[in-house]
Amino acid sequence: MNIQKNLMRCGALLAAVLALAPSALAADAETASVPAVQLIPAVRTVQTDWRLLLVNPWNTVPEGYKIQLATLSNGLQVDERIYDDLDDMLTDCREAGLSPIVCSAYRTEATQTRLYRNKVARVRASGVPEDQVEAEAARWVAKPGTSEHQTGLALDIVAASYQILDERQEDTAEQKWLMENSWKYGFILRYPSEKSDITGIGYEPWHYRYVGKAAAAEIYRTGVCLEEYLGRAVLPAAELTPARPARAAEAPAVRPLEPVSSAASV
Repeated sequence: MNIQKNLMRCGALLAAVLALAPSALAADAETASVPAVQLIPAVRTVQTDWRLLLVNPWNTVPEGYKIQLATLSNGLQVDERIYDDLDDMLTDCREAGLSPIVCSAYRTEATQTRLYRNKVARVRASGVPEDQVEAEAARWVAKPGTSEHQTGLALDIVAASYQILDERQEDTAEQKWLMENSWKYGFILRYPSEKSDITGIGYEPWHYRYVGKAAAAEIYRTGVCLEEYLGRAVLPAAELTPARPARAAEAPAVRPLEPVSSAASV
């Protein structure tokens, strides 16, 4: 009698299990079919650093790019976020007995268009074959939309004693000081002579670009250009220039920027 009751109880339990099994197995199958990436969504955070915006012949100024401008005492303008570091750099340069002059800073697209067209006309008049005119012009004056000057982060600085934009600018005491010290204030010489194949721009020993102090120190230390620093072009370590130790910059007194003459380049 007891055996019969036990058998009946086991049968009831088995029936209950079998009744639940299809839904349970279906739930297991559904869970197993969902990829792990869907169970735990991946989170990607893309951070953009305005100081490292890349603008060159292959990367145009972002559409709708907006900046707040600060006006220098000569009427030229720069991105207001770089004003203090620029002022500090020029102040220290002057206190070293030198006379740096900012001759070009922020440009509108209309201004860049005018400069580029003028350069094209001069190149054409020089006898360059017609199929090479625009490419040659763009090595010295960027096509509209591809100039760093349109970002407000770049400027041309010359010596008061030599205000011509050519390679002799590098021989001035002002450029020698800037090439050695600009990184302390977050600026780099943007178009070094040996990097033209990477930057797409000819050597300009007067064109400085703000990238922030951390990036400027690393670019100066390793001898790379901005494209290389951002990973758009990579050179073997053996081809990099010898490392130079970074030095902390002293906090300079602030004084107004001085009036400058106008000029044009990339």
